[in-house]
This record gives sequence, C-alpha cells and structure tokens, in this order.
Amino acid sequence: METSAYIKREARYGIPAADQILYNRDYTVGYSYYFRQAKWALEIVDQKKTVERADNFRSDYRIPSSFRQDPEDYVGTGYHRGHLVASANKRNLKIQNSKTFLLSNMSPQAASFNTGIWKKLEEEVRRLDAFPSILETYVICGPIFDFSKPTKEIGDNTSNKVTIPVPTHYFKSVLVEKKTGTVDIWSFLFPNEGTHKPLKDFQQKTSFIERLSGVILWGALTGDKM
Repeated sequence: METSAYIKREARYGIPAADQILYNRDYTVGYSYYFRQAKWALEIVDQKKTVERADNFRSDYRIPSSFRQDPEDYVGTGYHRGHLVASANKRNLKIQNSKTFLLSNMSPQAASFNTGIWKKLEEEVRRLDAFPSILETYVICGPIFDFSKPTKEIGDNTSNKVTIPVPTHYFKSVLVEKKTGTVDIWSFLFPNEGTHKPLKDFQQKTSFIERLSGVILWGALTGDKM
C-alpha cells in the first residue's frame, strides 16, 4: 500500500493493490494488465451537475500499449463501454467529467446490464448521497471473472496486444460516512446480464465479495465488514 495514496480523499478507507494505480483528478483506478481493464475503481460521489456529459471515450496512454484498451476494441462487439466510475457522479467540472471517459475506467458490459440494474444502482447511490444525514459517499466497484465457464473475449489479438476478457459479474461496495461519525456499508454482486430483479436480491456480505474479486475492500477499517 502506497503512503502517497492517502493524499487522495477517496483513499481514506483504504486502497487495494493493482498492477498500476492511476490517480485521476477525482477518482482512482487500480488497473490489471492481465485482464486489460480496471481491477477496481474508487471514488467519492460528487453529483453537482453544472456541465454536460463529455462522451469523449479515449485510450489512457499512461498504460503500456500491450495492456490498455483502445476504442476499436469495442467496435462491432455488442458490448458497451461500461463506466465503473459513473459519468453522472462527476459533472461539476468539464475536466472532471471528461476523465471518466478514459477507457481505463471502462469494462465490457452487456447492454441490458449497463442500461439496466447497473444504472439503477448508480441512481440509488446518488439518491442516498443526497440524504441530509450523509457527509460523504464512497464507492468501489470492479469486474469479476468466473473461469469455470467459457470466457468471452473482445478486442484486437495482434502480436503486441491481447484480447479483453468479458467479466461474468461485477461488484460494487458503497460506504457512507454519516454526520454522526459512523459508517454503513452495502455490497452487491451482479451477473453481467439484464435482469428485472430488485437490487436487494444482489446484496452480499463484503467479505464474500472480497473472496470472489481478490480485492480487499475498505482495508483501513478495523472490525467486521458486513
């Protein structure tokens, strides 16, 4: 764990390990070279809406070319460039919103998942963050791969690049810091597909998500994490 990470406000409750840590203006990404996508993305929700959505998807050239995603990787695949840190959570400044469209913040999501329950949870997190009793809302999310099933892949398989495995599931863990000084945590696990089930059906113990994802969530907290 890098001491410098604690300069970032969103790292207050811990920052997991990754091949490359990408510090952005308003969120942090832990990137996986093996999976050619983020292992996790961490943010504090900021839902002030003063600018339009940027929609400028682009490569993140901080990542070595062999391991990064590029726009052509998604062409004709049917998969969405799914935001991990939601664009709607970063609408206070143009540069803030633009940074969410770096492909290091994207993961191949089924269209019905991205525009369905994933979007619904993003909206619910913003609704929660607006409660007068909430001081700050922290979110960490990322992909999960079930290799007991055939792995779908997208992208360019050339001599200097590898394909991008499509996650079978995604996790999201939400930590709210109340004005009383206490915290609450809710964690979710979703299959990468559309569903009409309610959000509560996908809630899981944080410790279970950690075992599946290989990511230590909120590692600076002591005691049990529900």
